[in-house]
Amino acid sequence: MDIKLPKDVEQRLTASIRRYLDENLGEDVGDLKASLFLKYCLEEIAPSVYNLAIADARTFLQEKLQDMEDVCFAHEEGYWTQGSGARGVARRPGRRRPNDDV
Repeated sequence: MDIKLPKDVEQRLTASIRRYLDENLGEDVGDLKASLFLKYCLEEIAPSVYNLAIADARTFLQEKLQDMEDVCFAHEEGYWTQGSGARGVARRPGRRRPNDDV
């Protein structure tokens, strides 16, 4: 996986690495060493982080799609089984509808 950062992002990250090494490890490194360390991180560490992020995004989207299936579903041919309105009105005895025998 080849990650190519924009120049300004690469410069900002290199400066951040330099500062981190100086403040936390007492190491004063130059831009070249910080840049090489950044390159190492992008080649060695970034793919694992990227894969985890993609897996998280996939899980999130699958859950949202499942929600859509639950919400965006209309029961078919349910007019006579719902029991409300004209379909739930009881017929008077002796009255027949044309298709009652079917």
